[in-house]
Amino acid sequence: MVGVSDGHRSAQAPASARTRVGRPLLSLALASMMDEVNAHSGAVYLLAADEPVLEMAVMAGLPRAFAAPWERVGLSAPIPVAEAARERRLVWVGGEHEMARRYPRIAVVLPYPFALAAVPVATSSKVYGAVFVTWPGSHPPDLSDREREHLVAACGRLAMRLERAVEDNLSPHAEPDLLAAAHVGSPAGTLGTVEAARMVARLPYGLCSLDLHGRISFANDAAAELIGVPVSQLLGSQLWAAVPWLNDPVYEDRYRAALLSQHSTSFVALRPPGDWLSFRLYPSTTGLSVRVSRARAVTEMNRSGPQPGDSPPRLVTISQLLSLAGALTEAVGVQDVVQLVADEIAPAVGSQALVVLGSRAGRLRVLGHRGYADARVVERFDGLPLTEPTPGTHALTTGVPAFFDSREQLERLYPRRQATPDGFEAWAYLPLIASGRPVGTCVLAYTERHPFPADERAVLTSLGGLIAQALERAVLYDAKHQLAHGLQAALLPHGLPSLPGIDAAARYLPATQGMDIGGDFYDLVPVDGVAAAVIGDVQGHNVTAAGLMGQIRTAVRAYTTVGHTPAEVMRSTNRLLIDLGAELFASCLYLRLDPRRGRAVMARAGHPPPLLRRPDGRVRVLDLAGGPLLGIDGSAVYPTTEVDLAPGSVLALYTDGLIESPGVDIEDALADLGRQLAEAGDRPLEELADELVRRSAAARERIDDVALLLLRAGD
Repeated sequence: MVGVSDGHRSAQAPASARTRVGRPLLSLALASMMDEVNAHSGAVYLLAADEPVLEMAVMAGLPRAFAAPWERVGLSAPIPVAEAARERRLVWVGGEHEMARRYPRIAVVLPYPFALAAVPVATSSKVYGAVFVTWPGSHPPDLSDREREHLVAACGRLAMRLERAVEDNLSPHAEPDLLAAAHVGSPAGTLGTVEAARMVARLPYGLCSLDLHGRISFANDAAAELIGVPVSQLLGSQLWAAVPWLNDPVYEDRYRAALLSQHSTSFVALRPPGDWLSFRLYPSTTGLSVRVSRARAVTEMNRSGPQPGDSPPRLVTISQLLSLAGALTEAVGVQDVVQLVADEIAPAVGSQALVVLGSRAGRLRVLGHRGYADARVVERFDGLPLTEPTPGTHALTTGVPAFFDSREQLERLYPRRQATPDGFEAWAYLPLIASGRPVGTCVLAYTERHPFPADERAVLTSLGGLIAQALERAVLYDAKHQLAHGLQAALLPHGLPSLPGIDAAARYLPATQGMDIGGDFYDLVPVDGVAAAVIGDVQGHNVTAAGLMGQIRTAVRAYTTVGHTPAEVMRSTNRLLIDLGAELFASCLYLRLDPRRGRAVMARAGHPPPLLRRPDGRVRVLDLAGGPLLGIDGSAVYPTTEVDLAPGSVLALYTDGLIESPGVDIEDALADLGRQLAEAGDRPLEELADELVRRSAAARERIDDVALLLLRAGD
């Protein structure tokens, strides 16, 4: 199903007057789009209805196996198609070097020369998904204006048709992929004429024709003789599947490289016991022609070529492992790891459900699970002593994997499992070992009986190692995250006091780099019928900055409570900071509000100027007199400025994290903030605070901490 983001419906003609959406909508749109820009392959993704996930709905030009690791991707994933949908812009990758630099997760799986464009499928108010198309490596490094215009226009048209489809209750679904149909039959039928087939049969070297899936649709007698397999056994099979000594990922990789880059390529392989054959691949958009001939044996080839009897895993499995390894390095918290295992690893190994277990204080802990119809079946194991005889505790405490082909096999060893049926028939218990010790267990469940041959057990055990490394980092991150947020919550106000004549709202966002804790602070203090407000920024976003921030906020409160004027509060706080011997500086803006008189007295220490929105909607930057940053000069003075504050006026106090963004002029950013305040200033303050933060480019990037304090004078 197609998911849409919230937004107002655009004006549309009556349903009866609109052209109904044809079928297949996605396939036709993709084929037309690729034809317009001469693209080689492409795919349409739709945004899932109930989660921020893009799902591949149709692919064209190449087998879906090429994009297997990305059939279902999170909207936040660092890949072009997700970035295009997330940021609602065209993403262009001009070649393999740019792909490796910007999107290493893709480059490690598809290290071939090709160009790619990803385009959002969206209307002005709704995102429906995204499209990517690719070109061979011969495409120029830049996307032409014509190609860009065609792609953007085509995706716009597709978005409008999807919008009409949703309004007409015709939810688009996945459609059959667009690939050239393979013809397996006589050489005459394959090559077009009997005479052409006779000509090919007389050639002294072997010829094969492969479709886009790598299946052989034609092979002449010379090819069959050289390879040592009858033509009848070759037809309809993949070359590396039909010929045991070609069953190596290196050779399949050449086929993938040729199709994706549309460049001819070659490899040399050893036919046992000692004959070397040369394979030359000539690609097109419909498949591959392969020339097979004898090659001179070179001693060095023995060291790099596959050995007879080897049976390595399929290349797709290796590709997925590489992609999963890259994805796991980007998982942050424990739930990120669980979600990634559920979205990518479990489907890749055919599992229908999973549980991730850990331990704390000698007891089993369920860290996360997916795929269980009744969550209570899993959660009843949470808190179980590690001494209990269960397969989960055994794998966690011993570090030994366990594989159960059937329910009978599991219940024979663990009879208590009969009392907790979960609807599954086979299980793999993978110990998650990191730094030489078990940190958890990953349980993969299967709905049907599932034998676990030796090679599959090896793959699953290797996956367990990848998951373990990610889980260990995630547990540490979650602990650090909780510590940082606990400390931040202790240092910032738990809530703003309710004051007569003043409405207030505040927001705080930590920087995305570092410990999610910083030196930005704000406060609102009632004082004898008036109020004092303060906002400041200690340089840095770490524990040291947060600790100093807490001291400054406490000092400001104390000086305010004893009746200091704004200028005296700033001077006293400055001297305290110098006396503490801190090596960090701080900016600060302090003001005393008297809503009954409609006045505000302000003092500033190197802090960005506040904005004042008057009741008529006009906004101006308050150019206040001020002094240097706190902590620099013990003799500094901080002059004050008095400002009219009419009922309905809004003061916006903020730290520089709200307006400073790389490549954006600070004056432009401040002007943009003023425009937003003018447009939305009549909203309730809580909504206004959310809107200002949401529309701030600097707040989205969060290179620095962000604090915002809004004050509105009442009647």
